[in-house]
Amino acid sequence: MKELFKTSWETVMLISVSAFGIYIAVILFTRIVGKRSFSKMSSFDFAMTVAVGSIVASTILSSTVKMIEGIVGLGIVYLLQISVALARRNKSVQKIVDNSPLLLMDGEEIISSNLRKARVTEGDLRSKLREANVTELSQIKAVVFETTGNISVLHKKDDSPLDLWIMKDVKRS
Repeated sequence: MKELFKTSWETVMLISVSAFGIYIAVILFTRIVGKRSFSKMSSFDFAMTVAVGSIVASTILSSTVKMIEGIVGLGIVYLLQISVALARRNKSVQKIVDNSPLLLMDGEEIISSNLRKARVTEGDLRSKLREANVTELSQIKAVVFETTGNISVLHKKDDSPLDLWIMKDVKRS
């Protein structure tokens, strides 16, 4: 039983640096690869999910990782999660950590360059429009690729413009 909690400060520091490095690497790689790699999650959520899963699996399955080391690693990942959540209140940090929504269609106009950026095909777009009960392109006010990887279809009910607050932060290109 005593062996489960036996470790050195050097090991705790190595685990701390590794947990921090892996956490940052997961966010960076996810931002580079794009939202399609984990649809429905932000890179922030995805990094946490992967990091916790990895630490839990390593601690449980590896005979070389002591339980106390796994607990320290988990603690650091959770502290990072809390720290990033608080830091995201700052616009600069939020821009680094979070993806921005991207306009895929402006009315009937398909923005092909944004489809490529989002790695969405026209087939994916048509599928989402059918899912949203669009029967004619003239019914579309805007289509937005959200930060989670979801595609939102805003319907045209009349000629009134979209409220600017709804479209805040949505990138046109």
